[in-house]
Amino acid sequence: MATTRNPQDLLFIGGSGIISHASVHRAVRLGHRVTVLNRGRSSLRPLPDEVETLTADVHDDAAVDEALAGREFDAVAQFFAFTPEHVARDVARFAGRTGQYVFISSASAYQTPPSRMPVTESTPLRNPFWDYSRAKIACEDLLVAEYRDHGFPATIVRPSHTYDRTLIPTTGGWTDVARFRAGKPVIVHGDGTTQWTLTHTADFAVGFTGLMGNPLAVGDTFQIMGTHAPTWDQIYTWLARAAGVDAPDLVHVASETIARALPDVGPGLLGDKAHSMVFDCSKLKALVPEFNPAITYDEAVAEQIAWYDAHPERQVVDEDLDAGFDRLAAHARSL
Repeated sequence: MATTRNPQDLLFIGGSGIISHASVHRAVRLGHRVTVLNRGRSSLRPLPDEVETLTADVHDDAAVDEALAGREFDAVAQFFAFTPEHVARDVARFAGRTGQYVFISSASAYQTPPSRMPVTESTPLRNPFWDYSRAKIACEDLLVAEYRDHGFPATIVRPSHTYDRTLIPTTGGWTDVARFRAGKPVIVHGDGTTQWTLTHTADFAVGFTGLMGNPLAVGDTFQIMGTHAPTWDQIYTWLARAAGVDAPDLVHVASETIARALPDVGPGLLGDKAHSMVFDCSKLKALVPEFNPAITYDEAVAEQIAWYDAHPERQVVDEDLDAGFDRLAAHARSL
């Protein structure tokens, strides 16, 4: 990978997360001068040595202002804003101090379920099921108004389900793996045939770093995700086989039934995973031609299982969720 001809000063607010850390690493490899504002250092996803680290709670205004006092950046990437209040504070803080403010929204903000596919940036935003998504929509509305009315240099990015070796994408996560290995039935929402787009964080990073500091992206919105959209049955089966279970016992249960039985799971299921989601990233590729997602989950899942097997302290079974899955499986098989 060639380094950039135009090194820039980039600030990542939150740089050790599932979706952000690969982008930090790629930005460094490209030759940018990278600063990360984090609450602390992560041993799970350590930052490159070349990164300047600032320590502050991102929601402590006084601490953030002190850490950033007098600093200006070519681009700021905000991975830790979830409400309009968070974004409004950033607008006040960075107006006149950055050439671009990149806000991480979510593909779950799109119309749910979508009236047509593939989903593009012009697909309506409406999610009546999930507060998280509605808050992201409100953040976007604020930034669009700030750009139109005051020229605040906002870029909105909508990722879909982005994962790394630590994030198992199924409803139960590691609990599902434990159930596979124990020979227990594993719950799959719906009939297992809906398609779900999964994007590896390394692929996301190519698109994201291509937008950061790019003046053509200011005032606009881009979705960043891969073209890999397997069915949920495929996802669960690949996970089981990577865990050493060739003939998994999959039990299909209606998403609405799961949501009623497991209220903590319901909003994210009905507001996101229950419906097929396939995307068209032509707009991004026109601006970032090097974006060409290549990592598919049937390949990446082996890395996830290997990582968990090497870190037994991370193999945490959610007992309440496990018991709920038992009840759902028993109910489904009693019908």
